[in-house]
Amino acid sequence: KSYADLKRKPMEFQVGDKVLERVRDVAYKLDLLEELSEVHNTFHVSNLKKCYADEPLAVPLDGLHFDEKLHFVVKLVEIVDCEIKRLKRG
Repeated sequence: KSYADLKRKPMEFQVGDKVLERVRDVAYKLDLLEELSEVHNTFHVSNLKKCYADEPLAVPLDGLHFDEKLHFVVKLVEIVDCEIKRLKRG
């Protein structure tokens, strides 16, 4: 643990980096899209990363499906290929 603490850099964000407000030392309130209005907008600093991109990296939510508890729902379309490997028995 002490070795990891030496390598760890404290994360700091500024208001304006899509951050609305610094709630506490390790909690930030974010500016989320309207489609994510059901998601709580306060996050721990360990769940955040700085984004150095010039253009917004928003993921389109059209193809994603969530249930009422906001769990991601996977819909399988089809199995395209199958491979069976037979191992030699010694």
